[in-house]
Amino acid sequence: MPEGDTVWNTARALRVLEGQVLTGSDLRVPQLAAADLTGWRVLESACRGKHLLLRLAAGDSGRRMTLHSHLRMDGSWRIYRPGQAWRGGPAHTIRAVLRTAPAVAVGYHLHELALVPTADEQTLVGHLGPDLLGPDWDPDEAARRLAAHPDTAIAEALLDQSNLAGIGNLYKSELLFLRGVSPWTPVRDVPDLRGITALAHRLLTANAGRWTQSTTGSLRRFETTYVYGRRAQPCRRCGTLIEKAEQAERVTYWCPTCQPGHLVPPSPPA
Repeated sequence: MPEGDTVWNTARALRVLEGQVLTGSDLRVPQLAAADLTGWRVLESACRGKHLLLRLAAGDSGRRMTLHSHLRMDGSWRIYRPGQAWRGGPAHTIRAVLRTAPAVAVGYHLHELALVPTADEQTLVGHLGPDLLGPDWDPDEAARRLAAHPDTAIAEALLDQSNLAGIGNLYKSELLFLRGVSPWTPVRDVPDLRGITALAHRLLTANAGRWTQSTTGSLRRFETTYVYGRRAQPCRRCGTLIEKAEQAERVTYWCPTCQPGHLVPPSPPA
């Protein structure tokens, strides 16, 4: 799943459209099938957590609209030169095409595609907590929001975008390994929540601007993570085999030796 830094990088890539007038648009979702953005100018490519926001203006009328998209598990935006072949996936997965003179942006597998007045953006992203890569980032506020859910397992709380925006399965697993905390630990039992939120900010900031995500400091293949994606491989610290389990319908990786304490809850009887 694309995480906050990947979405930030995508927003930056889409900045090639900024200042350009759309020479054509094709929004391939039922609710926007009749929308035509031809002639609109792209003012800004921005993001909030895992949400992408393309802000548009209709000539000199003062009208402002935002094209909102969410990548979820498999979404992506690809940039092509006019006339270049599109190679981002099968044509039937394309959900949006935005054409300008210098570049064409093609959105594959986009989710929650919506077009709203820019003044109403908060209806789409107002529920989000502090953005790890945004100007509103506040580690104390993020820690406060986490602490407001004392009975929730810390791994689940970190994925709740209303607590802090930008963490997915990779950073969740890596953060908890680096802090030596079992993913099933209730928030009330987690020491130094602010330390976790501050570390999350450092990790995402370190990876913003590059597509390879690394929490180890290495960009070499198979050396970029401590636990994520390393099931049954030896822990880089202690040699214990890394484990993987489903947690609240999401995947979690951890080292049972380096992250002691709360264990995986037993499966309910069949």
